[in-house]
Amino acid sequence: MSCKHEEETVGNGKMPVPEDVQEAIRTLIRWAGDDPTREGLTDTPARVARAWKEYCQGYEEDPRVHLSRVFHEVGGYDEIVLLKDIPFQSHCEHHMAPIIGKAAIAYLPTDKVVGISKLARVLHGYARRLQIQERLTAEVAQCIWEELHPRGVAVVIEASHACMSARGVRTQGVGMVTSRVMGLFRSDHRSREEVLKLMGY
Repeated sequence: MSCKHEEETVGNGKMPVPEDVQEAIRTLIRWAGDDPTREGLTDTPARVARAWKEYCQGYEEDPRVHLSRVFHEVGGYDEIVLLKDIPFQSHCEHHMAPIIGKAAIAYLPTDKVVGISKLARVLHGYARRLQIQERLTAEVAQCIWEELHPRGVAVVIEASHACMSARGVRTQGVGMVTSRVMGLFRSDHRSREEVLKLMGY
């Protein structure tokens, strides 16, 4: 694709895509068995490149910044704070195939809480990278543990993986569940049961 086309896309407000990136995608199209010069595919390399920049936005942010603003006026509240059924999308680092699922995030505050939308932002910050579900679960929990210093953290993620449903064994309808519990949720059996029950597990 010419430099002229890249200049035109900048004028249209679209991110310019380096030629070597587009050529890499054309190579993949040829490898898959199609012709990257046919009409329906001529703009595909640039579109795919921009899509992947969006899929991987998490590399351009530090999820911890979302927990930097806290609220101390909690009226003495010290019970579980839970945000559940948070939808997310990621891509597996092994096949770059979609991971689509939902997460539940809970913590036991000490003397401060954070806006609930920030928990979702932390999840998305880590999810918008090449991931494996186990690491994603651990990263979200560790971030909350280190930034909010709560008495306990629990993260449960349930997701389907296209690398299993659309290729390989091609098994549909399979969900994978991962969890990470820290602090009181790990050391106290009753607290762990309570938070998992609230999450629906």
